[in-house]
Amino acid sequence: MTTSGDVESAARLVSFGMRPKQLPSRDVVYGDLVRRYGEDSAFKQLTHAVAAGLGLMVLEVNLQAGAVLAATDESVFEIKMDSYARQSKIRERRETEKVLHGLVHLATAALGYPRPDDLANDTYIGRVSVEQVDAMVREACRILDERAAQAEANNDPLADAPELEQAWRAYARRPAAAATKDGRLASDTTRGMVARALRFLADQGFLVQVSGEQGGTYRTTPRYQVQVRELAADAAFDDLLELNVVSVANGGGTLRAAASDTL
Repeated sequence: MTTSGDVESAARLVSFGMRPKQLPSRDVVYGDLVRRYGEDSAFKQLTHAVAAGLGLMVLEVNLQAGAVLAATDESVFEIKMDSYARQSKIRERRETEKVLHGLVHLATAALGYPRPDDLANDTYIGRVSVEQVDAMVREACRILDERAAQAEANNDPLADAPELEQAWRAYARRPAAAATKDGRLASDTTRGMVARALRFLADQGFLVQVSGEQGGTYRTTPRYQVQVRELAADAAFDDLLELNVVSVANGGGTLRAAASDTL
């Protein structure tokens, strides 16, 4: 029999999951609720029901990542592009600009977990940097541009949406880096765009900054791994990996873009 205390506990577990940087290892109550979720099937179902009532899906609950949630379509908790733009201080919100930021986030996920085994291994920690992500997107843009040129030469235009073609060409035209008068990275450069995206992911508990090298270097978190597992089911993720612009530099989990050697 479900009691009001059970409902309150389930709701509390969901609320912990909505605090991106809160971890079960740092909170006794959170840790106890996570363990109960894994051991009590009735409590697990109740937690899912509470989350669903709030327009959320429970992706995973474990002691490493905590309660990882995702907002359903039209949920009040869904992060819309306009909300992301405000949080990331994106000046332009045109369709092309939205696609550009989507490419950046897709590249970050692919760099963090370029192999299926990386997503399956709960102990795997990836590393990404601003320079690496920018190099990967630029290399992807170069490959896509070559494909488009070849298709046009063969009178066989690519079937991709026009806004995607505009996006990769717009990204390639932007300067990678330029300093402002006070020495900061200019916001209208591609690395400035990537830097904002990685800071946003860090604010959401998906990345942790480990150094200022390469424009800012970050490690992935278990929370991000769960999210990327969901993203990996998206065809766009596979398409990006199939461009072969990601390679693993060594067995220690340090990743680099294949194009970064030229930087």
